[in-house]
Amino acid sequence: MSEIVKNRSEILFLYDATDANPNGDPVDENKPRIDEETRVNIVTDVRLKRTVRDYLHDFKNCEILIREIEYGTGIQDAKIRAEDFLYQKKKSGEKEKVDKSKITLQQMVKTIQNNILEECIDVRLFGVTLPVNKGPKEESSITYTGPVQFKFGRSLHQVDLTFIKGTGAFASEAGAQQKTFREEYILPYSLIAFYGIVNENAAKETLLKDNDIVLLLEGIWIGTRNLISRSKAGQVPRLLIQVIYKENQNFHIGELDRRISKISNKDDKAIRSISDIKIDITNLVKTLNEHKDKIEKIRFKVDERIAFIKDGADISFETILNNFSTEELSF
Repeated sequence: MSEIVKNRSEILFLYDATDANPNGDPVDENKPRIDEETRVNIVTDVRLKRTVRDYLHDFKNCEILIREIEYGTGIQDAKIRAEDFLYQKKKSGEKEKVDKSKITLQQMVKTIQNNILEECIDVRLFGVTLPVNKGPKEESSITYTGPVQFKFGRSLHQVDLTFIKGTGAFASEAGAQQKTFREEYILPYSLIAFYGIVNENAAKETLLKDNDIVLLLEGIWIGTRNLISRSKAGQVPRLLIQVIYKENQNFHIGELDRRISKISNKDDKAIRSISDIKIDITNLVKTLNEHKDKIEKIRFKVDERIAFIKDGADISFETILNNFSTEELSF
């Protein structure tokens, strides 16, 4: 059985989007999110977590707490979702529903809490605040801080916000000859960097296991590739690194995303492909080597089309890691 996570680690993830909307803002015409000062593309941590949740549920058959479930004519609210986990497991593995009228609020919270930690990988990874309602006046909640935290993703360059207008598939009304018009905003290209950290101390509270982290990494990589809706198609994972520190270090480098930069002969807004860019990892490699004695292992996966530069010269990613114990991810 996989053990509870005991090592702190950091995650760096690069992916790109071509002719797509990586993360629309629903209060601003669903435009791609852009920093008004720097003109870089922003993708929220919520979007990345949704990618992971959807992949793990749809393709790995993992139970996910935070997902839309039909209930009557609408969808479940949080309190009804909580009651999905109000059961006791028999020795046979069968789940027997518990009558909440026959237990105290404290017993109800404890039962739901134990079951969501055992069943729901997204709670073990990202934490949760879940209200529990026993009766009209009895209310409590289950709260866990997620061991895995991501900053907002940001593009490594300024982006070109493009407005597209086209025709829809149907007429505007019965008998009309002209089709409806479709309007949307896209980014011709955006290379986005996400930084995350796995907190071994919080992992003890949510019972986060090493196998959960491997599934997280798979969800980040393959889940991103599987985003094939109309607005998300054209997204490709390019680089994924997990820097795992030795046990009991209480240390991490921090801001791995700030230790890389893009090199291109083109103006930022003219970049249209990963082939227009090379990633300068000089500062990242320097920092990793400075703290080599604290690093246990580096997991990685690299897309074949991404190119790297160190100290002004082209270099393969595998060569960069010669001084470290490594594990190439096989998904």
